[in-house]
Amino acid sequence: MDLSAIFPFTDEIGYLGLALVSFFGSLIPFVPLPSFILLATMSAGDKFNIHYLVFIAAITSTVAKQIIFLISYEGRRIITEKTRKRMKPFERLVKRYGAAAAFVAAATPIPDDLIYIPLGLARYNPLRFFISTLVGKIVLCYVIVLVSHYFGINYVDPFLENIEDPTIIYVGFAIFVAVTTGSVLLVLRLNWEKILGRFAPWTVQKDDD
Repeated sequence: MDLSAIFPFTDEIGYLGLALVSFFGSLIPFVPLPSFILLATMSAGDKFNIHYLVFIAAITSTVAKQIIFLISYEGRRIITEKTRKRMKPFERLVKRYGAAAAFVAAATPIPDDLIYIPLGLARYNPLRFFISTLVGKIVLCYVIVLVSHYFGINYVDPFLENIEDPTIIYVGFAIFVAVTTGSVLLVLRLNWEKILGRFAPWTVQKDDD
């Protein structure tokens, strides 16, 4: 199976389609949609400008994450008070390393909302958040695009050559979503006061920040 079979409509949707998939895929907290796979698929070959692809994906995903951040910033009712109390030490931790935390979350394929929502709840500087997230997304998108454009087909084809039905890939996406969602729920239920109290006791201070 060719890589393009995963997204057979790639040529038709073009840059606008990538922007929409990247934006709405990033707007759903904790549930990763395969926007990066679409980005990698569009990067293979020479039909699309790889730099346009990077900046379209990076900017639209950053705008979506900024919306999630601002919802957290302005409305602290997105999670229960009990959960927020458990998360409070983690909030303080990410706020201290805000710019670096936002950058790392954006530049790596982790569930980045685990960092962004606590930063919003902790009322981190919105402009710094946007810049750090945008730079991180640009780095991640360039890695995806360059690897896919120059090496992707050669590396991926051996894994896909025995797969005839792309449904298997879609099922894999679904399993990944389920595992990620389960991991997020586990993290939200952890007692961060006990965990961070051992390594970063300053995070369990009893103040109203």
